[in-house]
Amino acid sequence: MEILAFGVQSDEKPLIEKAFAGKHEVRCLDVFLNRDTAPIAAGYEIISTSVNADLGGAVLQTLAAGGTQMIAQRSTGFNNIDLDVAERLALRVARVSYYSPYSVAEFAWTLAMAANRRVIRAAGRTRDFDFRLDGLLGRDMHGRTAGVIGTGKIGEAFTRIAHGFGMKLLGWDVAENPACAELGMRYVDKEQLLAEADLVSLHVPLLPSTHHLIDKDALALMKDDAILVNSSRGGLIDTSALVGELRAGRFLGVGLDVYEAEAGLFFLDKSLEGVDDDTLARLVTFPNVIVTSHQAYYTEDAVGQIIDATVENVGDYLAGRHGDNVLVPARPGT
Repeated sequence: MEILAFGVQSDEKPLIEKAFAGKHEVRCLDVFLNRDTAPIAAGYEIISTSVNADLGGAVLQTLAAGGTQMIAQRSTGFNNIDLDVAERLALRVARVSYYSPYSVAEFAWTLAMAANRRVIRAAGRTRDFDFRLDGLLGRDMHGRTAGVIGTGKIGEAFTRIAHGFGMKLLGWDVAENPACAELGMRYVDKEQLLAEADLVSLHVPLLPSTHHLIDKDALALMKDDAILVNSSRGGLIDTSALVGELRAGRFLGVGLDVYEAEAGLFFLDKSLEGVDDDTLARLVTFPNVIVTSHQAYYTEDAVGQIIDATVENVGDYLAGRHGDNVLVPARPGT
């Protein structure tokens, strides 16, 4: 069996090839799955896709018409997949339900501290042999308040780091995490968390109920000198509203590893052609904003676990097993 893998990064390719060695052949492509590239999958029963793949109805129909029967997505999130259409077309869809939560939590803290201590600006200055400290004043995290929106595995890992800094802990989620409560976290409503937190970090999935969870009204509740970090999904934040608040001079820092219109941009080199996204272009001009391209998960540990789970998902499909990672069974009723 030869498997076609879309959106494979150069660092990722040898790991994928090693994981599938002795089991199946794998063809790795650096192009991402979308309407234009979907015809490449013709003749492949199994394909693997990356987090920014377009798995909307039109793409799924092209895949099914070309003979694809199984899609193994190399990510936890699946808001990019039309599951109803996949079920109607009898396409089996699987994801990776778990990988190292520390990869994302640690990167969220990297963004928070880089914003707080003006690391990007400082490093740029020293390259020019400008060793002034003007404009680089940060603040201690010890004793301040961290607001964690979403306290699942990643939120819990973020909370443990915040606890290590000696921070006060506020949490918001549909269900309390006992491990976070044991660390001293107080669960409050979202409005109170936003109003009291010095640092707000987002760790919830993107669902219809969480789309633009941080909108204009939510941003207005936050402290003027708060730090906002999003390493989950870009659609959690109304970016236009965020730009408006930044234009008004608000927030000590903002760290974004995700962006709601990142599809077709992130993971690609656009340096020679420019970007016609005015919102993103404005966002990156603010000196207190750091934007990275969805790399929080990108550690050897997490990527290795993602690939291992993908290999297992493929094995389950071929053996007729219904693993825990299956979102849509191969056939109705299976």
